[in-house]
Amino acid sequence: MKKCDIGLIGLAVMGENLVLNMESHGYSVAVFNRTTSKVKDFVEGRAKGKNITGCYSIEELVQNLKTPRKVMLLVKAGKPVDEFIELLLPHLEQGDLIIDGGNSHFPDTIRRTKYMESKGKLYIGTGVSGGEEGALRGPSIMPGGTPDAWPHVKPIFQAIAAKVADGSPCCEWVGNDGAGHFVKMVHNGIEYGDMQMICESYWIMKNVLGMSSTDMQPVFAEWNGGELDSYLIEITRDIMGKKDDETGKAMLDVILDTAGQKGTGKWTSQAALDLGIPAQTVVEATFARSMSALKEERLAASKVLSGPIPSFKGDKKEFIEKIRRALYASKICSYAQGFQLMRAAAAEFKWQLNYGNIALMWRGGCIIRAQFLGRIKEAFDKKPDLQNLLMDSYFKEVIDQNQSAWREVISTAILNGLPVSAFSSALAYFDSYRSGVLPANLLQAQRDYFGAHTYERVDKPRGQFFHTNWTGRGGKTASSTYSV
Repeated sequence: MKKCDIGLIGLAVMGENLVLNMESHGYSVAVFNRTTSKVKDFVEGRAKGKNITGCYSIEELVQNLKTPRKVMLLVKAGKPVDEFIELLLPHLEQGDLIIDGGNSHFPDTIRRTKYMESKGKLYIGTGVSGGEEGALRGPSIMPGGTPDAWPHVKPIFQAIAAKVADGSPCCEWVGNDGAGHFVKMVHNGIEYGDMQMICESYWIMKNVLGMSSTDMQPVFAEWNGGELDSYLIEITRDIMGKKDDETGKAMLDVILDTAGQKGTGKWTSQAALDLGIPAQTVVEATFARSMSALKEERLAASKVLSGPIPSFKGDKKEFIEKIRRALYASKICSYAQGFQLMRAAAAEFKWQLNYGNIALMWRGGCIIRAQFLGRIKEAFDKKPDLQNLLMDSYFKEVIDQNQSAWREVISTAILNGLPVSAFSSALAYFDSYRSGVLPANLLQAQRDYFGAHTYERVDKPRGQFFHTNWTGRGGKTASSTYSV
């Protein structure tokens, strides 16, 4: 019996398309799905006549694989992944490999890698980004896990991944245990920020400038031809021109303003809090989705709570350009937060992350693919230990050029009563980061006053802590110092 190069479990949209992608690059694939009717439908439908073998049990799947066996899971994150690992383990041998290609939370991947290695098996947790089209035509793939597993899947993954202009694949080894899924999680967090900032640009044009979706389509088309060239701007251009078949109205005007989320923005926000990294743009973008979900409450509040009536008297064309500049400056700060978060995680979890390679992996295939990621790669190639993107000469210059427009757009939105939480948080991040002094001296005084939490002094070396008896009644006892 001729055996397959790789097996895949989970024939939903991403699974089917990845299988077809692998097969189109010369790899034979064995497939299984818990609902076995999907296997039959697939092999008799989209996979008919292709080098794809349908399997109707775990045993049959494993029997159809070359050694070392490689089984990829594309199932719902959480318990289903653990269940399939346990179903597979009795049929695998030393050196065989399981790959989790779903959106698993990185601590689960750290745990599963350790568990699989204790059983003498190899494990990869990989981020796969690009949606349905990316899976079929070339996604961005971010693998991490057991380093010895990488050579077994590298040819397959790099063959099926998206390619940038010079032919480099948007796939490279990220790091040990949960590194791949952490990087994918940050990708999704940045995606939340990108999408919210584009939404705020649209909202300002609609409500301050009085523009329709049709009016905005050429604006986003023009933006996609410059610095903001990206997948998300491109699809926004297309969305602006879409009409509803049923009513003939602009598609946007018939879509309810309640946004869904699958948890990766929340995970990124939690990781930022855990690691002490200010990633407020991701957090605000996540909260914006939460606010949108309160539709009934907002409708009730809109009848009671009032604000300014939007109006604009300036030059629309000039202000549209200022919105573009504000969007670009905010985007830079959002990505700066994401890379700062990855740097902190690398230190915490002992990962050797290559930030230039990560930027390259995001250049194609994934949802946040954008022209300016090439600039990020250049920044880290030039200075691998770069602490923050804002300290790179190119990004510093862009912020300098766009800062005035950025502030004007945010001010205009606020004065017209429009929420721009992503734009505002990005600017607050920039203004905080560029400040040599912040009001945290008062905060420390307050903490020491009510809880004897101590403080450092400007006239003493760092690391020495002091306590003041603010009331004259507190005595000299102070709390021990620690950071959460």
